[in-house]
Amino acid sequence: MNFDERDNSLKYWENFYKTNRKSEIKTDDWLEEFTAIIEGCSTPVIELGCGRGNDTVYLTGKGKKVIACDQSKNALHHIKVNFPEIYDTKCFNMLNGLPFDNQSASLIIADLCLHYFRETDTFHIMHEIQGVLTPNGHLILRVNSINDVNYGAGQGREIEHHLYVTDDNRLKRFFDEEDIRYFFRDFHIECVREETLLRTKQEKQVYKVCLRNR
Repeated sequence: MNFDERDNSLKYWENFYKTNRKSEIKTDDWLEEFTAIIEGCSTPVIELGCGRGNDTVYLTGKGKKVIACDQSKNALHHIKVNFPEIYDTKCFNMLNGLPFDNQSASLIIADLCLHYFRETDTFHIMHEIQGVLTPNGHLILRVNSINDVNYGAGQGREIEHHLYVTDDNRLKRFFDEEDIRYFFRDFHIECVREETLLRTKQEKQVYKVCLRNR
């Protein structure tokens, strides 16, 4: 590759999260299906790719201790301002591993943040997540669907199966159910469903997935 995908990704998201007022955070009810898992979590909830705090709103509203994580310092700055009750924040790139002890969390949320990586890197990140989760701990996530045509599905230069280089030289992956079962094969899949996300300007097609650590 003749571009720095890590640096381009970081620059994009730092710019994306320059401003973020709590009143502008848009939420949806995708986590409601997993209320029992969330309410039963006795450890702090790790929220990967927290971004603006769309899911932080829900999790803190449930009274959970939340560790909000993102590679963007700007995103985490606004999380601290908008959610003074936040338990902790951590700034890191998942490509470098997860800065948590083994078996330290029974629940990890990863909303729209696991579809930006090459195949080998995706497997590395999933291995890291599996190590952080307790036995039978849960990973609840959403990723882009191959039907997400409003947000780039099938567009750009395909460098791996369903992985594209965007116009601004970032990576973006789109999943079908076969991809879900391929990349998350080391977990027990409790739920996999394609759904429409309506909090964005245009309809967005995603896969909602609930995984249980083996």
